[in-house]
Amino acid sequence: MKFTYQNPTQIIFGAGTISQLGEVVSANGKKALLVTGGGSVKRSGTFERAVSSLNAAGVSVVECSGIEPNPRLSTVVRGAEIARSEGCDVVVALGGGSTMDAAKVIAAAVFYDGDPWNMMFHVQENRKLPERALPIITVPTLAATGSEMNAGAVITDDKTTVKSFVSAKCMYPRVAIVDPELTVSVPKDQTAFGICDLITHVTESYFNGVDGTPLQDRFAEGVILTAMEWGPKAVADGRDLEARAQVQWASVVALNGWVQVGTLAAFPVHMIEHTLSAHHDIPHGAGLAVVNPAWMRFAARSNPARFAQFAERIFNISVRYPLDTEAVAEGINRFEAFLRSIGCPTRLSQVGIGDALLERYAHDTVLVAHDAEGHLPGRPSMSESDIVEVLRSVL
Repeated sequence: MKFTYQNPTQIIFGAGTISQLGEVVSANGKKALLVTGGGSVKRSGTFERAVSSLNAAGVSVVECSGIEPNPRLSTVVRGAEIARSEGCDVVVALGGGSTMDAAKVIAAAVFYDGDPWNMMFHVQENRKLPERALPIITVPTLAATGSEMNAGAVITDDKTTVKSFVSAKCMYPRVAIVDPELTVSVPKDQTAFGICDLITHVTESYFNGVDGTPLQDRFAEGVILTAMEWGPKAVADGRDLEARAQVQWASVVALNGWVQVGTLAAFPVHMIEHTLSAHHDIPHGAGLAVVNPAWMRFAARSNPARFAQFAERIFNISVRYPLDTEAVAEGINRFEAFLRSIGCPTRLSQVGIGDALLERYAHDTVLVAHDAEGHLPGRPSMSESDIVEVLRSVL
């Protein structure tokens, strides 16, 4: 292994920690752009608690509301314009992964010279990473993406329906206030989708990473087992604060970079799902629940030993080495059954997607992420026809 790792985000974790928001933000600015989504934070009372804490600390608030579940480039541009015109000097994200992603890009777009779309990973010409951003404070209200403690963001271009991503050092949040109490009102389906999302973050590096990372394997397995133990409890009883807290911490750990250190992993499942949700605006975690088991069956043909290890360590399935295709299949089947048991879809038809655009999905996916041969990076890499095969298997 060879790697460099740093995560500068301070995390304040625990029930009731939203009360510290004003103190934290006032150390970074005096006029906050408060970025929110579709209104759930107001219905739950979280918005009022946040504003009260900010005002008590002498921080004035300008709201940027209406961030979509799959945030749009036009919304990011709107947010940056509000921040500039109102003279905001700090950005506070109050919501789920989409809200936090949008807030990061808004904070960077305030200073960005040119079209913010040119920040994105897939741009071949004129790509320029942002080098400066307003200070960012994240307050997640959903356990799912881990966006509260990393430098990445995923944005959709309204005009082309292309969904891409950016990661830049200046987009690391200064502080993440992670209060599990804020997630108790999350509906069962969104809770389940978040559980699938956080698990997929670690299965991506677990299955697509380089060999020789046994400690990272154990970290990944620990996150998966924790999510599978406490996730169903959070779905069954949303007010189970202990379950909410364990799932929330698993979500943070799953994508703050620590599990992925040294794995050099691609994220093919996420790339495929991004295309689906760009076209159909489905919940990200729901799309992952459909794609991930299907991708696993495809990838297991090339790397059966890794999937046998997954079956053995996650589900205690007896494995005969070096190759046990029955155990491999059983492990994937049990994982898919777990997703169904907590209320996740496992077929495209369940999220309203048919077979009309399969080739378009494959094309758009490799447009965003591809290797020198034009294939989607992963283990194994995937041609457009491979992507179509995977999607067709779960119609």
